[in-house]
Amino acid sequence: MDSAIRVVRTERLEAAVQVPVAIVGGGACGLTAAIALADAGIACMVLERDATPSGSTALSSGFIPAAGTQVQRAQGIADSPALFAGDIRQKARGTAAEHLVAAYAQAAAPALDALAAHGLRFDVLTGFLYPGHGLHRMHSLPQRTGAALVAALLEAAKAAGIDVLGSARVVELHADAQDRILGVGIERPGGAIETLACEVLLLACNGFGGHPRLVRELLPEMRGAVFAGHTGNDGSAILWGRQLGAALADLGGYQGHGSWVVPQGALMTWAVMMEGGVQLNARGERFHEETQGYSEAAVEVLAQPGGIAWNVFGDAQLALAREFPDFREAEKAGAVRTAQDRHGLARIVGCAAAALAPEIERFGPPFHAVRVTGALFHTQGGLDIDAECRVRRPDGSVLPNLLAAGGAARGVSGNAAWGYLSGNGLLSAVAGGWIAARTAADELSASLSRG
Repeated sequence: MDSAIRVVRTERLEAAVQVPVAIVGGGACGLTAAIALADAGIACMVLERDATPSGSTALSSGFIPAAGTQVQRAQGIADSPALFAGDIRQKARGTAAEHLVAAYAQAAAPALDALAAHGLRFDVLTGFLYPGHGLHRMHSLPQRTGAALVAALLEAAKAAGIDVLGSARVVELHADAQDRILGVGIERPGGAIETLACEVLLLACNGFGGHPRLVRELLPEMRGAVFAGHTGNDGSAILWGRQLGAALADLGGYQGHGSWVVPQGALMTWAVMMEGGVQLNARGERFHEETQGYSEAAVEVLAQPGGIAWNVFGDAQLALAREFPDFREAEKAGAVRTAQDRHGLARIVGCAAAALAPEIERFGPPFHAVRVTGALFHTQGGLDIDAECRVRRPDGSVLPNLLAAGGAARGVSGNAAWGYLSGNGLLSAVAGGWIAARTAADELSASLSRG
């Protein structure tokens, strides 16, 4: 895998096709950037390794946090980028990259408002607060899925006349001796490599959660976890960055989840925990404070006997969970078990009835239980970038025309699982993509001025 991901040094690139901006990755980050570029009248091409864009976005819940949007105001929610940034800082205990916290909190609302103008119909979830958020600011499409989000973004991109090339896995970056990107090499079905020249390159591709060696090297605490993310998270951005001499940052940050349903292999919404559900281990013990967050819960669950826990909840939480399509599918697959009393629940969990944590009395009987483990969803560390999404070297200087955002770059979760605020992944993708588009436009304008 690693040998295919390479930087090719050259002073001249012969390519049949040239575009002002090439974007590697057709998830929320890449498509948001492409739409913003189209609004600015700048042509680009999105290069997507899958036949149809999906990636980490499609596997997510599709909820995007933003403060001060038109939708929030319409729903009577008074929020601001400053309040949002404060929640990000507090969750990360002050360890998140401050320049990105400020930039992303400020950019998220105009990015979503711009997407709304392209037909994406967001509303704000108000039934409960996600961990770490002081106000309701999770924006979602009516379908409540990440697959619906990426499909809507793709539809908007095509309607805007944007070229989205599927089955186009970028394996090469062509760069001159000054690290200016000249273009990319694209592996097409059948193995042929095609070249595309560009003036600006945006890496909106992936993290490294699907690259076992990089996980062992850079994120050892999750080396034994189920990887529930997209296979496209192959670490290519980091591998290219190392070859270019770019700086890396916050490699210990990631989004884990302590509620990966087994053996069905599905994500169970953490809303159940936020509304009173509890997690029990095989001894019937409640082993952590669930409302702290689902990312750090992954580590807590994996530390339990067998790396397994039970999500236990009552009828009210079950009704809430059924609002989410992923849960309904898991329930159809037999994930939910129901007990009419403590003894029945104890048999499900595999412990003595007397050993069950007293907190279960807050919602039952009946008791509902789902067997879960801890999983790694996506990494939050990557290429170091400045507030304009320019890739930086270790000395703080920037590479001439290389941008990165979303999973390819460091996020705003600091350097540990507990720093992940709900929605930080899509925040980095959407706000980062929107900022990167503006930076690309500025770079092209400056290039024209230089003659």
